[in-house]
Amino acid sequence: MRLLLAEDEKSLSRALTRILESSHYSVDAAYNGEEALDFLDVSSYDAVILDLMMPKVDGLTVLRTLRERNNLTPVLILTARSEVDDKVLGLDSGANDYLTKPFEPKELLARIRAITRVQTKNPSSVLQLGNVTLDRTNYELACGENSIRLANKEFQLMELLMSNPGQVLSTEQIFERIWGLDSDAETSIIWVYISYLRRKFKTLGANVLIKATRNVGYSLVVEEED
Repeated sequence: MRLLLAEDEKSLSRALTRILESSHYSVDAAYNGEEALDFLDVSSYDAVILDLMMPKVDGLTVLRTLRERNNLTPVLILTARSEVDDKVLGLDSGANDYLTKPFEPKELLARIRAITRVQTKNPSSVLQLGNVTLDRTNYELACGENSIRLANKEFQLMELLMSNPGQVLSTEQIFERIWGLDSDAETSIIWVYISYLRRKFKTLGANVLIKATRNVGYSLVVEEED
């Protein structure tokens, strides 16, 4: 899943990014409200983590602008403002949840899981296609009794493909969702990770495959029986 983190305190932003990436999220960081809106103009996210007190454009304005554009991306407000009236205002302005600083990382992660779970077509923590399952809680790819724990980008790519079974996703879509627009990586990195997953499919005895459609993209399909 891909998140936008809008937090102007750079040391906190870097710490949160490490926490989120270690939990297999892809993160874009914005350091003011204007930058957050720019990110939201050109890309889509599974959720936004939004500080209220940011320079240039405050978080509440970002939230209201997002909702005025009929953008229903889940928003978690993360702020030092702890008064009940502030919480009510944030929630009434369109936020899905509200977490005050200081906070425990495990609570932040639980709240992100909760707001993104509501938005997904499959609310289960386990995705399945063919004889393969992907457990979002422990990042394990399994087939029968055999399982492999996936690394960060492997998990993100597998989750994206399994969330869109049979759908051809373009190279640009995959790169944007997993690596982000500001990444220095080349799009050829996608092929590297697809190769990793294909080897894991073979090890597990999976009956799914990542199909390459020339000049279009990739899709995850159940392998046809002979």
